[in-house]
Amino acid sequence: MAADRRVVERGEGEGDGDLPIPGLALTPPVRRPRREPIFCGDIAIRIARDGTWHYQGSPIRRKELVCLFASVLTREPDGSFWLVTPAERGRIEVEDAPFLAVELFVSHCRGRQVLSFRTNVDEVVEACREHPIRVARDIVTCLPTPYLAVRPGRGSLPIEARIERSVYYELVALAVPETVHGETVLGVWSSDSFFPLGQADEG
Repeated sequence: MAADRRVVERGEGEGDGDLPIPGLALTPPVRRPRREPIFCGDIAIRIARDGTWHYQGSPIRRKELVCLFASVLTREPDGSFWLVTPAERGRIEVEDAPFLAVELFVSHCRGRQVLSFRTNVDEVVEACREHPIRVARDIVTCLPTPYLAVRPGRGSLPIEARIERSVYYELVALAVPETVHGETVLGVWSSDSFFPLGQADEG
């Protein structure tokens, strides 16, 4: 995928150096129309449930390449995932969430608890109103499956990381009871936001 380059055309009256000649008017830079990325259709990239990226059925072993792809990952309003650069765009397959939250950091700032997560592509995301934690139920095992919103998508659906089971157990150890909509639930506080993990009597 080609990299975008900003092109500024030299106006009349500019010298050969980087600075304009004093006292001469400059022609404003020409703003070229933005070119839409070329649609490439489906790309043979799949992100497995365990967070492994595959190309044409084979795992991508180079983490630097995975991180590069991850940096241009977007999510459309219909829930589909795409790799988008200024030059090209193509759809990829994601079995569950594209990222995993593999490590938890707990800190305190001005008396409030802050929970931060490191993903498998080494992004560090602070749980907050813009990056909420949600807990779904696995349709097969019925076990709680927690997710963290890593960044917004192009619609209402965010790009998420599934919180690994060991990290989820660390969250449960930090859980406190709170009343939400008249019910007592267990959850965690982070950056002045409360995120329910489950019913207080669940277990």
